[in-house]
Amino acid sequence: MKGLVYAIAVTVAVTGGASAQSVADRLNDYPTAARADYVFACMVTNGQTREMLDRCACSIDEIASILPYAQYLQAETVLSMRRVGGERMAIFQSASMAEHLVADMRRAQAEAEIVCF
Repeated sequence: MKGLVYAIAVTVAVTGGASAQSVADRLNDYPTAARADYVFACMVTNGQTREMLDRCACSIDEIASILPYAQYLQAETVLSMRRVGGERMAIFQSASMAEHLVADMRRAQAEAEIVCF
């Protein structure tokens, strides 16, 4: 649990937190590189066509409208740590805080899929 709290604290410190942002800033708080990474991964999964580019771009825009970037980054960190495996990473499998972060991201992704695909 200590490692999870540390990883999330570092993420929030790096991203600066989103609580003092205006609505416009919050909707545009995802760095271009993060959006591009998402679109590239989405296109690898769904096909590398112009139509998929539009749909994948729509998807990350929809996710960004639902989740602040700090929360998205925290969920991505949890998912990344889960892939590592091992005894030390077990906390990322079972901690309720980690579960909530991932669940929120999955809900945002499901909403994006409904809207964009």
